Amino acid sequence: MKKIYILPAIIISVLSACTTLEETPESFISPDQFYKTSNDAVSAVNAIYYPLVDNKVGAQPIYNRLFDTGLDFMTDDLDAGPGSPNAEVRALAKLTHASTNLRIQQIWTEHYEGINKANIALEKIPGITMDEKLKNRLLGESRFLRAFYYFNLVRLYGDVPLLLTDQTKLSIAQLQVPRTSKEQVYAQIITDLVEAASLFKNGSTGEAGRATEGAAKSLLSKVYLTQRDWTNSVKLAEEVINGSYGYALLDNYAQVFLPAYKNGKEHIFSAQIKGSTISTGHLVTSSDIESGVPGLKGSYGNQLAFYTVGTDKYFSLYKLYNNKDKRKRVSFVTYYVSPTNGKKYATILAPGDSVPFINKNWDPNYAATGQSDANANILRFAEVLLIHAEAENELNGPTVKAYTSINKIRKRAGINDLTPGLTQDQFRDSVYLERRLELVAEYHRYFDLIRETGTEVTGVGPEGKGILIKALKAVGKTNVAAKHYLYAIPQGEIDRNPKLTQNPGWE
Repeated sequence: MKKIYILPAIIISVLSACTTLEETPESFISPDQFYKTSNDAVSAVNAIYYPLVDNKVGAQPIYNRLFDTGLDFMTDDLDAGPGSPNAEVRALAKLTHASTNLRIQQIWTEHYEGINKANIALEKIPGITMDEKLKNRLLGESRFLRAFYYFNLVRLYGDVPLLLTDQTKLSIAQLQVPRTSKEQVYAQIITDLVEAASLFKNGSTGEAGRATEGAAKSLLSKVYLTQRDWTNSVKLAEEVINGSYGYALLDNYAQVFLPAYKNGKEHIFSAQIKGSTISTGHLVTSSDIESGVPGLKGSYGNQLAFYTVGTDKYFSLYKLYNNKDKRKRVSFVTYYVSPTNGKKYATILAPGDSVPFINKNWDPNYAATGQSDANANILRFAEVLLIHAEAENELNGPTVKAYTSINKIRKRAGINDLTPGLTQDQFRDSVYLERRLELVAEYHRYFDLIRETGTEVTGVGPEGKGILIKALKAVGKTNVAAKHYLYAIPQGEIDRNPKLTQNPGWE
């Protein structure tokens, strides 16, 4: 029987999600017929982006529902709400999940899918006769995305197989490889990002939403921050801040999340989402919205983690904001007005205290369907400023440069500047709090909880000294343990590849 193939690169375009595809025999071609033209090269690179937003059957997109339930629920910020009945999701929120958890498997699978698509592009595109500037740009995007996917994997799982060639050509025996040390994985990430930045410099300008030289340097600064290489983190952050990339904070914090302003001057790299399409629709918005409001589609699947502080049994992240902080009213709403009957709907926790609902994905154009055109922010200029403030503080103490970067964030939020005179430890704590308030519900908190901080803290895990255990126990997630500094290696992967070993505590 003759084998036929369908290449995802042909049928996928993350940047143009409006194409209608017909499943006809003409849409099937062999790999040998592909990778001949510049259009083939563009399609191949478009495919690398797709796991970020892909709603294909049997999987969830990384920067949408998958990181929402598989990452943010494992923090001190969020919990599984009444609209999240799935037992595996609720287990993640309670940290009682096992290595067989479907989200743990899907995060692994979706990242390696993106990596393999990048490997294919990096193998095939150099041999295509095409415009050199376009070729450089596409190779830069491929390098950037491979580095980005590996950066997530190495932070979540620790040592992971470092695969740099097309895996679809290999036999089952050849695919059974051991884990690569995280040091080697990080070295490859840095190599890819340095090369990507160089390729972008000599490449053509891409459309909005694509990776760029500024994105490569921003991500590299974050990689160095995670490795505690403060010198290089400061250097790269300053190249972005002072460079000619055109990045700046949007004037109004609300604009950061409104679809009308997406891919604006603050957005360095985002997962491109179009609410009106099946393939790249938004899977988080309806989970943020209160259920039972006439005219609104909401399930209240995403809930803030409520815990007791003093006599307040419903304390949450929401109450950590200064009441003057403009981000509080943008990131959350405490009631909804029904577009059907004009009535106000709220869930009362206690007298004068209503449930805060996450509002960052809200799109008034899709109120009735629970959809949104809001992109998922992955890297934005505000975070680069916070990276710079943190790394500069660790390198030189709370200098004027460190204060300047963090105070730009606070000024936009409408709150007072940090007062000079803080100790290095006090400034570090201030940066961590600022990251939590600025970046809530943008899939950063778990990574901040597990990465090594500058001083000894409660909750030492295999990846260093993080604040995960201390922070989660404070909100009543008492099942947290040292093993949660790393995800379990998915049991399905170990079953298929006996050369894989399990992380400590998950055996």
